[in-house]
Order: sequence, then structure tokens, then C-alpha cells
Amino acid sequence: MTRAAVGFTVKSGWACAVLIAGAPASPVLVESRRVELSDPANADARQPYHAGFGTARGAGRTLSTLVASVKRFGRSSVGGLLRDYQASHSVRGAGVVVGSLIDPATIANDHIRIHALEGQLFRGVVQDAARRRGVPCALWRERDLLADAVKALKRPEKELRDIVAAMGREVDGPWRAEQKAAALAAWLVLAGEA
Repeated sequence: MTRAAVGFTVKSGWACAVLIAGAPASPVLVESRRVELSDPANADARQPYHAGFGTARGAGRTLSTLVASVKRFGRSSVGGLLRDYQASHSVRGAGVVVGSLIDPATIANDHIRIHALEGQLFRGVVQDAARRRGVPCALWRERDLLADAVKALKRPEKELRDIVAAMGREVDGPWRAEQKAAALAAWLVLAGEA
């Protein structure tokens, strides 16, 4: 089996997943897809900590049910994806790209805190699903990813940007910032930086 790594860019209710394979010096894009982390049939599950625009959902049964639903649905979705990848590739690990690593408990602003809680929940779902499949995870903040890649892969920023952008020519569908970040995280994992 070909050595591979998967990168995830985690968003609210979904993640972009990119599988790359081959040698770390010249990785090849295998696939890019969207993975639902919350049940699309339940709109409230996409932002379970929100009661409405800018307001927090109070602790209680509704919140507990939504969070449990996200964990169950997301683990199944990501676990199935990883199982499929492991059937045809030797998956070395997963790189998870997130917007923030701030502890939500340290945030005074309610609206910002609920976004941080949701970010923590959704990245946790991806990490948990990977752990259950025996896939080690590395975590990067999106704003640190490129600088970390320059150091680890020992290539100039422009060259990394060009290589990752060129990978997108092989994809049917979008190749935006989310996909590029996921590809770069997967490349770091493939190169042993996890």
C-alpha cells in the first residue's frame, strides 16, 4: 500500500478532508472532499452552542442532546472516511487545521466563547474518530501552518504555495483556502512532522 496522510480543515459542522500520498519530497493529491461533522438534517447541530444569532444556548437537555448528536454523527462520518482511506493506503496520520486553540473558558465575550466551544467540539470529533481508527493526529492553528511548513519542509513559502496550488488542478471541485490548508497539514504529517 502507498504511504499517505490526511489533512482536515475543521469548520462549524463540517470539515474539508484531503488525502495525499507518495514521497514527502513530491506528494501527490489523491482526493479532496467535504465531510459532514453534524447531521445536515438537523440545522441546530451545525452550531449547537448557539440559541440564535450571537446568543448562547443554555446548559440543559437540548444542548446535551445536540452535542451528543454531533459526536455520534461526526465520529461515524470521519471514521468511515478513514476506514475507506485505510483500505487502500497506509495512512501515516492526520493533520487537523483549526482557527483557534484558545481555551473557551478563558474568553469573556459570550458570542466569541460559543464559537470557541463549537471549534473545540468539532476538532475533538475529528481527533476522536482518528484515534478510534488508530490514526495519530497533529494539530495546527491555521495562521501558524505555513510558517511551520516552511521550517519543517525546508522550502520557501512561495514554493510551498505554488506546489499546493498546483495540487488543486487534479481536483474536480473547489480548491480554496480550506483545501490548501488541509493539503499542507497532510504533507507535514507525511513528512513525519506529526
